[in-house]
Amino acid sequence: MLSSLSSLLIAQTSSPLTFREVNPHFITQPQEVRTLPGKLNDVLVFNSNSPEVVETEGILLSSFPSSGKRFRNAHLNKPLEGRFDIFTHHIARPANGKTLYQGLLVHNPTSKTVIIKVLQGASYLTSPDAPFINLPSLVEDPSGRVFSGPGSRLMSDILRGVNHNKFPTRLILRPYQSQMLFTLPISPSNGRSTFMRLYSDGPVYLANLAKHGITQTKMGEDKKPKTILRSPNLNEWKYLVATGRLVTPRDLPPTPLDQDWGEKTIYGRVSGISVGSEWVGRLTDQSNQNYLSIPQKGKAFSYPLSTVTTGTHGTKQIQSAPMLVRYPDTAHRAHGNYGVHYNLTIPLTNKTSQRQTVAISLQTPLKKNEYTDRLIFANRPQGQIFFRGTVKVSYDDKRGRTQERYFHLVQRRGQQGDSLVKINLNPGERREVEVDFLYPPDATPPQVLTIQTMDLFYLNPRDLSR
Repeated sequence: MLSSLSSLLIAQTSSPLTFREVNPHFITQPQEVRTLPGKLNDVLVFNSNSPEVVETEGILLSSFPSSGKRFRNAHLNKPLEGRFDIFTHHIARPANGKTLYQGLLVHNPTSKTVIIKVLQGASYLTSPDAPFINLPSLVEDPSGRVFSGPGSRLMSDILRGVNHNKFPTRLILRPYQSQMLFTLPISPSNGRSTFMRLYSDGPVYLANLAKHGITQTKMGEDKKPKTILRSPNLNEWKYLVATGRLVTPRDLPPTPLDQDWGEKTIYGRVSGISVGSEWVGRLTDQSNQNYLSIPQKGKAFSYPLSTVTTGTHGTKQIQSAPMLVRYPDTAHRAHGNYGVHYNLTIPLTNKTSQRQTVAISLQTPLKKNEYTDRLIFANRPQGQIFFRGTVKVSYDDKRGRTQERYFHLVQRRGQQGDSLVKINLNPGERREVEVDFLYPPDATPPQVLTIQTMDLFYLNPRDLSR
């Protein structure tokens, strides 16, 4: 799950080249850093990640109106309609050691029947579904069997179009009716990540709730009383929405936007409704052109991914999704863009007179807010993992057959990373490559997508599309 460093996202300060960057423990790579083309769409995301660690019962995130509620500050008063996503990521750590249930309550506030279609949904626990295990930095994974942690497995499934049958295909909500979209257990010290894509033909309110299992005594077949633990029912969830308060303890609040705390900047965790579920971009020389000239031989350029306010690598481009509504003690933006789908098209074009090999890679340089002429890496990356997730690369081979390849990556802070694919280009040839991934909730931004022309022309059939 997210570590304390990941949650705080400590920012690097703007400065000239420092001792660390010329130190032999670090590698300064001279190259161009470009602004990532494209933008986020306007699909709303019911985005629940704060507090990450849940110790008590209560409301995690509610878009219900505050009128008539005991604790008005627990409700954000924002209905959702049309296409929207749900992303939740929480760890259960109750003091009483009981199983915690996560419930997603949906309410129709109108006088008309509302139908919600579940387009896709998946959910995983850390144990036993997706334990954290040590993996190589790059593994090709055509079948989706390589993962480490629930965020890694969840985003891989969503990327591949997997749909879990634990969710309904649709909800039919009569006027003023409430129903549970799901009720899922989280055992003590376990974590659960959930992602859903939905469409509603009318406005609905949502609430993500946490409640302990209910202990009951029943007579067994042997006529002896037995104690059982059941999940909360609909009326108990509705009562929690009406009378419950926000789950405590809370995460650290974010640094105010008008203050610069340098390395002590706190981004906070997200709880609210963010705007943007997908970033679609076409990487070209200019916005009015339809090709990307490959770098000179031996050179590279990079595009930052999932940039935050103090980590733009000199581009001043903040990709973090804005928050439509949020609680005052949670993140100002959806920093990290957890669950956001990056769909990037790269129309590689070889304008040279020689055959060239172009490598495409995802990298995790040291976070900087300056320098568009360099990236800085660790000579021996170690410590916390900053990216753990699946990337899909698609392209047509020389025979015109579409190749779709999936790679699971594990990268630590400052890791250069291995190339995902190498593409051979004849003089004047153009080849289109697509890179897709959903930013995983176990990652710390930003990363970069790097295009590099190799010094030599390669003929390795395993790595190349020929």
